[in-house]
Amino acid sequence: MKKRTSFFLLICLCSLFAFAQNTKPFVIPELKTWEGATGTLSTAKGGRIVYDKSRPELRATAEAFAKDLRTMFGTKWSVGTGNARPGDIELALSGNEPKESEEQYGISINNSVIISAPKPIGVYWGTRTLLQMMEPTKGQSLPCGTINDWPDYPVRGFMLDVARKFIPLSYLQDLVQIMSYYKMNTFQIHLNDNGFKQYFDHDWNKTYAAFRLECDTYPGLTAEDGFYTKQEFIDLQKLAESKHVNIIPEIDAPAHALAFAHYMPELGSKDYGMDHLDLSNPDIYPFMDGLYKEYLEGDEPVFRGPQVNVGTDEYSNRDSVVVEQFRHFTDHCIREVEKYGKQAAMWGALTHAKGVTPVKVDNVIMNLWYNGYAQPRDMVKLGYKLISMPDGFLYIVPAAGYYYDYLNTPFLYKEWTPARVGGEQFDEKDPAIMGGMFAVWNDHCGNGISTKDIHDRIYPALQTLSVKMWTGAKPTVAFEDFDKQRHSLSEAPGVNQGGRIGTGKGVVFEMAKVKPGSTLPVREAGYGYRVEFDLDGTEEAAGTELFRSPLAVFYLADPVSGLMGFARDGYLNTFPYRVKAGKVHVAIEGDNKATRLFVDGKLVEELNIRTIGFNEGKDKMKQVRTLVFPLEQAGKFKSTVTNLRVSYKE
Repeated sequence: MKKRTSFFLLICLCSLFAFAQNTKPFVIPELKTWEGATGTLSTAKGGRIVYDKSRPELRATAEAFAKDLRTMFGTKWSVGTGNARPGDIELALSGNEPKESEEQYGISINNSVIISAPKPIGVYWGTRTLLQMMEPTKGQSLPCGTINDWPDYPVRGFMLDVARKFIPLSYLQDLVQIMSYYKMNTFQIHLNDNGFKQYFDHDWNKTYAAFRLECDTYPGLTAEDGFYTKQEFIDLQKLAESKHVNIIPEIDAPAHALAFAHYMPELGSKDYGMDHLDLSNPDIYPFMDGLYKEYLEGDEPVFRGPQVNVGTDEYSNRDSVVVEQFRHFTDHCIREVEKYGKQAAMWGALTHAKGVTPVKVDNVIMNLWYNGYAQPRDMVKLGYKLISMPDGFLYIVPAAGYYYDYLNTPFLYKEWTPARVGGEQFDEKDPAIMGGMFAVWNDHCGNGISTKDIHDRIYPALQTLSVKMWTGAKPTVAFEDFDKQRHSLSEAPGVNQGGRIGTGKGVVFEMAKVKPGSTLPVREAGYGYRVEFDLDGTEEAAGTELFRSPLAVFYLADPVSGLMGFARDGYLNTFPYRVKAGKVHVAIEGDNKATRLFVDGKLVEELNIRTIGFNEGKDKMKQVRTLVFPLEQAGKFKSTVTNLRVSYKE
């Protein structure tokens, strides 16, 4: 009798398990609502993506979705019009007015999939959700259920300082795609700035400064060590538009303006420093107007989006005269941008610069970064539209020793939303708060930080903050679980800036022999790697490469001293080791703090974060010597390289 009872209970338990509702899928940002059904829908063989022929505006989304499915999972999906049949994915506009947000969407997964939204942007976000839901099965299936999803805040963004460190266009293109994959919709690009003069002999003429856009109005203003052509910047914005990411270009003045003073010294202030425009000089106005005209004039302007940020942060408030001059300059720049049909954005400074000269308020966006410069509730009373980006929570300054090197993601996930602006706590979804941004400032010019290092800082913060700007105050997934599961998702379709090889530990790539000049099937190895190989050495000419990828080169013999070393982002780092005749085993290990060379198991040198001094040691700077290891293209070396292995710690 006991055996029969046990058998009966087992049958009941199996039946309950078989018909259990699907649990809420892990996606970033977290879904607002999920109603689980039973079973799964197979997507392994691909199928059709369809939309109503009366909605041609959905075609681009359908085609992009089909391309992403093929890129990520290798499945082929055709695109066409018509009604959904079993196994199809249908994109639809509901015809309803949005109740929660212009970006809301719904998904129904049963014997087919229907993504429905009031606006095309919602349909697009629904495709991002489906891609993430497919990742655990590598595109083979979807759990059945129903989703209703919308963001708590309309602005979910990130700001990048490309002025004090040039960031390659290719990275900006990938970053747009990463932001889109995680439903981050606003990308502010800080186009001009300068270093600190104490690192340049306390001489403004020697201090690094850059303006990163091609400029015809002022020939010679554009930085020579890295810039974007106007067409490149236009194309970047077009890419962003196709991914529903709004790019806000920023030209910062009247502070942070040394690039302009280098170009035209009479514009610089002798009282407040040459990185400040002289607000008593009337020539600053036609100069700034000339910049705005070049990038904003015409039917197809260089700055395509609806907003332009005019800067206006961190100027002196030493006396009432300069305060009123600053307020006049700020108002002028706002109105000049508006003249071209753009909405002006600016950094909050009007508590710091409290005065009587009117500054336009209506339809102006203010980035709230420090409450001492702009008290949030005072700015609300004035009527500004506010973006929350408090420096004490959301500023990254790589390797600087102040602000954050990496954001405190556990704290942000558990405690922060855009309603928390420094010490001021607003109600969630207060209409005065448009949303939030975090930022990377590259203050320390010459500190060795690479684009890969910047990405290593951006990516975990972006994943975390996309949750808090979309899902709001109370995500249901505990941070510890979120932090573990977030690694299971891709950066974006076809994007792998972190250099992940596979998903496991141990050996992730092997090659018996590396043929000189050959192309390898992996581009690079991200932090935490160990790259090792047997080297049957032959004396190599200076400049002989072992491997290269788009952003880095590893040398068997560097071009200056003939030592083993690597170059990336304009920095050359070498180890005290020269390749010579004979057989050795070489290993290179790298993480986000150091790069190490071993020969026959013995550490040759660790290139770690070192301190460099200026002004007889009175001023110091951290210098980073990291490497995401390049693998894509083998160099034309004479030595023999065998038994190549790439591994990660178990």
